[in-house]
Amino acid sequence: MPSFLVAAIQLTSGDDVADNIAQISPLVAEAAARGAQFVALPENAFYMRREGTAAANDVNMAAHAGVLWACEAARTHGITLLIGSIRAREEANPQPYNRSVLIAPDGRIAAHYDKLHLFDVTLPSGDQYRESSQAMPGTQAVLARTALGNFGLSICYDLRFPALYRALATEGAQLLLVPSAFTRPTGAAHWHVLLRARAIENGCYVIAPAQAGTHPGGRETYGHTLIVNPWGEVMAQAQGDAPQVVIAEIDTAAVDTARAQIPVLQHQRSIASVNTVVVD
Repeated sequence: MPSFLVAAIQLTSGDDVADNIAQISPLVAEAAARGAQFVALPENAFYMRREGTAAANDVNMAAHAGVLWACEAARTHGITLLIGSIRAREEANPQPYNRSVLIAPDGRIAAHYDKLHLFDVTLPSGDQYRESSQAMPGTQAVLARTALGNFGLSICYDLRFPALYRALATEGAQLLLVPSAFTRPTGAAHWHVLLRARAIENGCYVIAPAQAGTHPGGRETYGHTLIVNPWGEVMAQAQGDAPQVVIAEIDTAAVDTARAQIPVLQHQRSIASVNTVVVD
């Protein structure tokens, strides 16, 4: 499909799944009414608080209340819908995955991606985050080839690892999906520049729906939901912290144009080793 509308939805999710669905539902309906064929939700769309996800919300993907709602919403509106992430538990694993779920217009779960890079950091403010205490890392990158285009899946902290996005672009990704819940300090410092860099260096669109505002337990997220084109230009951006729909028109021909102008994917060379020289 040469061009279509995408919507990135900004949320302020809390710790009640039903309340979050009630917040999300009219926004998805609005996006569909405005003509969006692809709609993306942020990380932790159905459950968000300071200390992480409660065990009661760690369930099998197909049984998750948010997934069940999203499958019906995709079918009702005839859209491709991305759940930015849920906590999905597999029976054989001691911890859940932080999992992004892509749902087809017929309501079918078409693909899912488990977050590779977990957010274990201590910020200059002293705030500590240990995502690995709540989730297992995934093991592989995921590219979803759809009727709209080729989507490269990722989640939040993955944004800081450019090799993931280069691998996705090399495999044919045209749109890079970055559903996120960036902290306010890291977002203010790095959010825009990292998203624009991933778009520029890969000649891809970047769709980045974000959590915004203050969540239960006092966690604060940066917001600034963005859609960036393959030249690194911000096409659309959320205004303020309020939940809202951000829409832009995607023309996949622009991906080919950007890559023809600066053909980095053709010029890249694998680096097998680094020659370290010690200079006294």
